[in-house]
Amino acid sequence: MTYIHPSAIVEKGAELGSGVRIGPFCYVKGDVVLGDDVELISHVTILDGTRLGAGCQVYPNAVLGGAPQNYKHKGGRTTLEVGSGCVIRESVTMHCGTDTSRGKTTVGNNCLFMAQSHVAHDCSVGDNVTMANNSALSGHVDIANNVIISGYAAVHQFVRVGHHAFLGGFAAVVGDVIPYGMAVGDRATLRGLNVVGMKRSGMSHSKVMEIRKAYKMLFDPARTLAETIPVVREAFADSPEVLDIVNFLAVREKRQFTVPPRRGHTGTDEDDGGEE
Repeated sequence: MTYIHPSAIVEKGAELGSGVRIGPFCYVKGDVVLGDDVELISHVTILDGTRLGAGCQVYPNAVLGGAPQNYKHKGGRTTLEVGSGCVIRESVTMHCGTDTSRGKTTVGNNCLFMAQSHVAHDCSVGDNVTMANNSALSGHVDIANNVIISGYAAVHQFVRVGHHAFLGGFAAVVGDVIPYGMAVGDRATLRGLNVVGMKRSGMSHSKVMEIRKAYKMLFDPARTLAETIPVVREAFADSPEVLDIVNFLAVREKRQFTVPPRRGHTGTDEDDGGEE
């Protein structure tokens, strides 16, 4: 049974799935869709254009579907689309897209957004992503599956973060982070690979070592990425994991910057320090 607390306001036109629970002092606008078994615990604001998938749980003071903080937005209808099974903790904010750009912000399934984290306009967030307390994504950021973003980390607009990457606490990420990469610091540099995350995902030791070898070849300080990419592509043609990294680097736009390894570091002495 759907339950709406007497103190909550749900505007006419809102679509509520089976088993939705809306707690005290929540506010749900009319152009909102809440999937089955969504729970708004209390004091949650869901604004126009927001879609929450089944089983999402939203904690107090979260505001979802706010207008984009973008001067280029002309006031047109845009959306925020959140997948199923997401946990959105206290005071999280997520904004809709911009009507002069992508037009929507999307979040995948089974993500965890810890207290006061922020997802800006026109972002694309994959499945099984964790954003820790006070971390933030600027506009137009692409976060792939299984990424972990530590507390207070901030990601610059238009940056891409590859799958299974790890961003350390307080990291200021101003460039693209390769799949499996571990980016730490201000401005963030690569400190090797997220070996802990790779192992937890079920990756074999031999596969981890293969990717580490490819990483060292890619970021050979004596050569440019333009020189190493074709070499690594040929040497690891039978490794889908390595090719993921190579292809990620190969599709960079000219204005995009890839987070490099720390000067003089080739990923041989700190890889196993990555925590999740």
